[in-house]
Amino acid sequence: MSQLPVNLENACLEVVEKFSSKITDPWLMVDSSTQQLYVIDSKSQSHKFPISTSKYGMGCQQDSMMTPTGAHHIAEKIGGENKANEIFVGRIATGEIAEIVSESESSNKDLILTRILWLQGLEINKNCGDGVDSFQRYIYIHGTHEEGLLGSPASHGCVRMSNSDIMDLYQQVTVGTFVYIA
Repeated sequence: MSQLPVNLENACLEVVEKFSSKITDPWLMVDSSTQQLYVIDSKSQSHKFPISTSKYGMGCQQDSMMTPTGAHHIAEKIGGENKANEIFVGRIATGEIAEIVSESESSNKDLILTRILWLQGLEINKNCGDGVDSFQRYIYIHGTHEEGLLGSPASHGCVRMSNSDIMDLYQQVTVGTFVYIA
């Protein structure tokens, strides 16, 4: 983890200690304070991607439109054979290709594009269970048409990535990959 910022390296060490039985190789750390997603592997290497978490803040409450915090894993991978920038509705590809917005402006839409990594919370009464369940809230890591907003909170609860980055990440992870959102 030597390529991580010092404060994040310490946070990662705490996560590994607390969730040692659930950590996979690689695993993902979503840092909402810097709007970065890190892929962390056993070779102490990391890759980082700019992201957008919720414009409503961080929290696990159902219907809050906030990005849930804590330990998760990837429950489902969707879209591996679909085209870049293809729009999904209800986790089904529509065949329609979205126009990517590169400027730092909101279109007031929260389109789900290219690939979906559907997250399931692992912490009972925090992000798993009645009223707080990340899976039942349909929390994903997914591609966005608002790529110009990456690096700042802009989503309606999910973790957004550029379409090229989500395609790259999709290849690096499996169902069961550990994800920690801080």
